[in-house]
Amino acid sequence: MQILAALFFEGIDLRSVAGGATHIDLTGIQFSAASPGPVPVTWSPHLAVVVRCPEDHSGQGVLEVVFSRDGQQMARNVQPLSVEPGRFGYRLVRAELEFEEFGTVEAACRIDQGPATVVPFTLLPPPDPSSDPRSEPSPEQA
Repeated sequence: MQILAALFFEGIDLRSVAGGATHIDLTGIQFSAASPGPVPVTWSPHLAVVVRCPEDHSGQGVLEVVFSRDGQQMARNVQPLSVEPGRFGYRLVRAELEFEEFGTVEAACRIDQGPATVVPFTLLPPPDPSSDPRSEPSPEQA
């Protein structure tokens, strides 16, 4: 089996289309986000891992995702993977990550100890409300 894509996202929707195919609609693909508050903070980004199973494969495997920062493991998720040979599948991974300071975490995704697909995610400081033009009163409100 092989990983085709691994992406952090906000929403997922599966839908059938003409001819019996299924489409996976991912929304809010992101590689960074503003923190909801100051550090320390717990952040739980959602990760979708899309996989392909060749015709000549058993269809069984193990997906491992290791979240790390500066070489230190923050979280690990291991789950069985079952995909019909010749088909595609996906798995959702969610980890609770403790941030003591803002920065980037890498999610290393691999199947059966194979090569890793690494996806970065950066937690940014919360936005400063005074710098958001939407927070300023309009001329009508002033």
